[in-house]
Amino acid sequence: MTENGTATGTGTARGAGTARGAGAGAESGPTAPTARIRVLIADDQPLVRRGLSLILSPEPSFEVVGEAENGAQAVNLARQLHPDVVVMDIRMPVLDGVGATAELAATVPGCRVLALSTFDLDEYVVGALRAGASGFLPKDSSPEDLSAAIRTVHAGEAAVAPRLLTRLISTYVRASRDPRPNPTRETGTGELTPREVEVWRLMATGHDNAGISGALDISLSTVKNHITSIFDKLAVRDRAQAVIAAYESGLVTAGGTTPPAGPTG
Repeated sequence: MTENGTATGTGTARGAGTARGAGAGAESGPTAPTARIRVLIADDQPLVRRGLSLILSPEPSFEVVGEAENGAQAVNLARQLHPDVVVMDIRMPVLDGVGATAELAATVPGCRVLALSTFDLDEYVVGALRAGASGFLPKDSSPEDLSAAIRTVHAGEAAVAPRLLTRLISTYVRASRDPRPNPTRETGTGELTPREVEVWRLMATGHDNAGISGALDISLSTVKNHITSIFDKLAVRDRAQAVIAAYESGLVTAGGTTPPAGPTG
């Protein structure tokens, strides 16, 4: 059965899931952290919500501020409680995780979304990443992986293993037109330098920062600087959206093949 209307403490939500009072699950005493990560859990299965809460609540760096059983409730609670991270099931009734993620990106832009799915390869996950989710975890991930992913998205980074991200997107994302000899020009991303295009292509084919560094024989700090510039020029918020853009532009295609890049100058 549902838990609509059950709200206590701050952020009381009318018909919008369960909101918890400030300090729920926190450690007391002088050693408690002063700035915990505020987490909202959204899943249509009560046992999953309870399990996630039991995993996160004992950790002193997290505060579970509320629970929602569908996407609409998650959006309502997020608007009231301003969580740092929403752990969002992708497939839910009323409003699914993709639609909820899009609404949160538009109305609560400071909130990060970590998408959950039963399946490793799920086209809904790509939809959520395109809508603004900062990461993805399969539901059979370990508690340690969940905690690490929440910290990662809270830090503003994408919490998707590069190879899994590439598998997901190469399976479900296709270029809107046939790949062109110089996809950066065709898609209006010509502001990228030749080196940035190289970094973007390697990122899109599953290389992490260390792999890019080794492939191009440049330092990790230089890789990070290039990636920051790529995000800015592509108007994307994270690695996941940059990889989606690479496949949609035809820079890379399913299977990791790349069309000719043209002269790099």
